Amino acid sequence: MTTTAPKAGSAPGSGLSSAVAAERLARDGPNTLSAATPVPAWRRLASQMVHFFALMLWAAGVLAFVAGLPQLGVAIFVVVVVNGIFAFVQEHRAERAAQRLRDLLPRRATVRRDGHRMVVEASTLVVGDVVLLDAGDRISADLELDHARSLSIDVSTLTGESVPVVGRPGDTLRAGSFVVEGEGSGRVVAVGSGTALAAVARMVRAAHRPRSPLAAELGRVVRIVAAVAVGVGVAFFGVALLLGDPPGKGFLFAIGVTVALVPEGLLPTVTLSLAVGAQRMARRDALVRRLESVETLGSTTFICTDKTGTLTRNEMSVVRIWTPLGGASVRGEGYVPEGEVRPDGGTPIDALRRLALAAARCSTGRAARRGDAWVAQGDPTEAALDVLARRLGVDLPAERARRPIAARFPFDPERRRMSVVIGDELHVKGAPDSVLPLCTDVGEAPARLELMTGAGLRVLAVAGRRLVGGEPPAGALDAERDLELIGLVAIEDPPRDGVSGAIAACRAAGIRVAMLTGDHPATARAIAREVGLVTGTERVVLGRDLPDDEDALGELLDHDGVVVARVSPEHKLRIAGALQARGHVVAMTGDGVNDGPALQKADIGIAMGRTGTDVAREASDLVLLDDDFSTIVAAVEQGRATFSNVRRFLTYHLTDNVAELTPFLVWALSGGRVPLALGVLQVLSLDIGTDLLPALALGAERPGPTALRGPPMRGRLLDRGVLRRAFGVLGPTEATMVMAAFVTTFLAAGWRPASPFPGGHLTLAASGAAFSAAVIGQAANAFACRSEHLTPFRLGWFGNRMLLGAVGTELAALAVLLVAGPVARLLEMAPPTSAGFAVAVLAAPAVLAADALDKARRRRRSS
Repeated sequence: MTTTAPKAGSAPGSGLSSAVAAERLARDGPNTLSAATPVPAWRRLASQMVHFFALMLWAAGVLAFVAGLPQLGVAIFVVVVVNGIFAFVQEHRAERAAQRLRDLLPRRATVRRDGHRMVVEASTLVVGDVVLLDAGDRISADLELDHARSLSIDVSTLTGESVPVVGRPGDTLRAGSFVVEGEGSGRVVAVGSGTALAAVARMVRAAHRPRSPLAAELGRVVRIVAAVAVGVGVAFFGVALLLGDPPGKGFLFAIGVTVALVPEGLLPTVTLSLAVGAQRMARRDALVRRLESVETLGSTTFICTDKTGTLTRNEMSVVRIWTPLGGASVRGEGYVPEGEVRPDGGTPIDALRRLALAAARCSTGRAARRGDAWVAQGDPTEAALDVLARRLGVDLPAERARRPIAARFPFDPERRRMSVVIGDELHVKGAPDSVLPLCTDVGEAPARLELMTGAGLRVLAVAGRRLVGGEPPAGALDAERDLELIGLVAIEDPPRDGVSGAIAACRAAGIRVAMLTGDHPATARAIAREVGLVTGTERVVLGRDLPDDEDALGELLDHDGVVVARVSPEHKLRIAGALQARGHVVAMTGDGVNDGPALQKADIGIAMGRTGTDVAREASDLVLLDDDFSTIVAAVEQGRATFSNVRRFLTYHLTDNVAELTPFLVWALSGGRVPLALGVLQVLSLDIGTDLLPALALGAERPGPTALRGPPMRGRLLDRGVLRRAFGVLGPTEATMVMAAFVTTFLAAGWRPASPFPGGHLTLAASGAAFSAAVIGQAANAFACRSEHLTPFRLGWFGNRMLLGAVGTELAALAVLLVAGPVARLLEMAPPTSAGFAVAVLAAPAVLAADALDKARRRRRSS
């Protein structure tokens, strides 16, 4: 793509000829961003059906058919398909960040062709076109300015810089920025894929999301479970052969055992838990775009947040003004003009009005009513100055009509001030350290300034002078001299309610927070102090001073309360990578086009819903509908609850596995002399029939009071704690009660250990008792798994109403399975005897007692 505009084919000032424009359009192509090839919907749906866990379930279903259990095979297939469709629907909005960048290009642009001014489709712009710019225009292509008159450009979507920059002849303006004020013209130097905006799009495409912690850990759990299931199946196949069973029968028996050990409920339980978490986050103004992001938030260890609008309200308010004749405090609500100004002592109101009028005339931002609310139009700081003037009774529309602006010198980052010429007067507004040195007498201003800045307020100085000679000055430097100080204006951008508490909650949760902003370091430092981000030694770094070495960058930033000012898109991208390299799970907030690559790179990209661009939202995992930092903390809490819920399900399922496997072990160790207390079909009915609903209910458990205490649980889902509870406490207790109910049935009927086990109906009734013990024990186990530390007696029985319904349904299903003759015969069991059922009922208090003793022992050890 050509990057410099050739002069052939056009005359200076006349623009290109239509013929040359058509020729270049045919040669270079339209002024549009190239779109990434979208992933077809069918492929995205298929991906939900073929990940590792889904493949394992497909294999289990096939094995069920091979083992002569077609009903089970169909049930497993339905679980996989329904779960895949559910996940696909939840994530149907594909990653379209690069494509949505095209929406920033306007559809039309004003150009000069054939010597005439005309409006053309933006897509038909070509290199060499002369584009005419006016206030409010969005720039359609990269331009080199030929002419500029009071031209001010908002480049925040590309650079993050919130203050508009001045456009001067020779400057390059980038596609995607827009004209705040003034007018000008420029020659196109790059279109389409050759623009800086296209480079950002390529960065977005190149930044790949890391695999989520939950996905990685679930993969590990599934591999372990698959290996154990296959290993146990092979072992039992060998035992069957040793006991003299035919190979075919032994093979089908082994397949049944293998399928029984596969946690068919894990996939829908995890998906439902994530979906429930996403719904709860949505009710708290956090919209989840990728289900796995729910848990990733819970694993977050480092949050990189913007300042304006996230930590603060982005509602600038003048709270204090001072003139050499006195000052005043300002009271009011946001941008509502009906606020009150209270002069100090005998301060002349005319002096205050003069200050407010001069400040407002040096501004373009306004406050306007939108529905029932007042909002800023344009720069929020300038809108606050507009409100100040109106609160003092200044009739700004009449002033503008009576005395129009003759010349404007926009804000310049080097001068750090702006000025306007109105009649024979010059008004100047800017940073105090840039305005006060130009004043002939500053009086008490330095002392007043120190008081205001010490209170964390942003201060502007306003000055002016009368012009001599009638002609406007040639330039800003010529005009801005020998000034008379009119006064100081102190502006507050109040922190959002609860931000300080949210930052403190992050610290208590072991999460580090850094501020990344395009603003001036002094502004960033003041806000960081005010919201409690900086509590001790300050770490304020400029983006240009960040080290090039990734290790050094990570070491510099890996602290709580770091502030990085004047950051660029590349800086954010590098920061995310450097922190990830140090083992952090990084959450990154953003709202502009420039934030897209960093949001993609971070483990969890968080976009602003109110003020953010479409690009940022489409590149993100989470959208804050209220733009509030506190919402991030609430989402982190829900994410941690989701991680805990998956651990609850694993404990619940593995406990049942111990009880299910124990009869097979007893059968094998006895050489087949002890009948199977539970058959393969009974085990499968436990996993898919009775256990599934309580497992789903555990996946919907709400965050506990300690969810944000201590660092995130970044260990294993299947760790020592889960294994110890399942295999050392709850599982053995439940297995003991299963075998006790089975054996008690025979003992009550007169059987003695030295005798062979009787067959017939008694064995079916004993198996029914064992099955009942497993179901009743699992009902109690569901309540025990609600907390790793508190017993149901301390936690309460009614905190999870979904669980109450699930357990009730589970017990009702038990009754149906026992008394429905055809079903009972299929499962090879019968209603238990009174003795066997009495022991089965005792499984519930036995499990709860074992759980309570274990938790009490652990509390004593930790105290």
